Amino acid sequence: MFRNPIDWPDRKRSAASVTFDIDADSLIRTARPDDAHLRLQAISMGRYGPTVAVPRILESYRRLGLTQTFFMPAWVMREYPATVEAILKDGHEIGHHSWMHEDPLAHSDAVEAELFDRAMEVHVSMTGRKPRGYRAPVYSLTPAMVDRLIEHGFLYDSSMMADDLPYLVETPRGSLIEIPPHWGTDDWPPFAHFAEIDYLMPIRAPSDGIRAFAEEFDAMHEAGGFWMPVLHPFLTGRLARWREMEQLIERVLETGEVWVAPMEAIAGHANSLRDGLRRETIDTAQ
Repeated sequence: MFRNPIDWPDRKRSAASVTFDIDADSLIRTARPDDAHLRLQAISMGRYGPTVAVPRILESYRRLGLTQTFFMPAWVMREYPATVEAILKDGHEIGHHSWMHEDPLAHSDAVEAELFDRAMEVHVSMTGRKPRGYRAPVYSLTPAMVDRLIEHGFLYDSSMMADDLPYLVETPRGSLIEIPPHWGTDDWPPFAHFAEIDYLMPIRAPSDGIRAFAEEFDAMHEAGGFWMPVLHPFLTGRLARWREMEQLIERVLETGEVWVAPMEAIAGHANSLRDGLRRETIDTAQ
């Protein structure tokens, strides 16, 4: 089923990591910088994530005994320090997710490097450590950023989509683990409706939207693969949607056959088996 299968710890059949990108109101402030402060609907929709949805999600994780991964733009971390504190208090991982969810192709790489370093400073000051993982805004990863991650000692990225399982990305500068997402396990297609950034999709019922994630899990579990939802608190953290996702997570756990772990642990395990991983080479000299 897989060209380079991975044996999971404790003889588990499959592995999973439920990830959240906490973008909050960075989305509207980056998309409409001139008048974002006047767009209270969009601002409040984003603020729902850290202020209402994240506490709900953390409560579920405590009940289920889960430790998972959250990706946060550093601007969001700085604006919502109580959210950072609550996530860290429960032992969860916080990954690098840019400075303010800006598009790296909308400015020079020199600007991107400055923003990256600024975000790193926030991570270190607020978490006490350098992040081990990175996810690019809207998966917009550049070759220069891959080299930057390697130079800063990142263990993994989660922006590229070349496989179903974690794989090894190599450049002339070194290597890192890629934990691949894909749009079929992202909650933007079923749940996002954001006119201010020109993203208008028909909103699906919570059960319909989450059913796609369930079918993805069933296929991955049957094949011994890896399941990784990419969620956003202001979308899937809404009450009815989270109820459906929480029930799905409960079903995953009830199998007793799934290693559910934060991304750093998933990447660390993959790295320990790096000789058997699929390899992708990226030419970063262009």
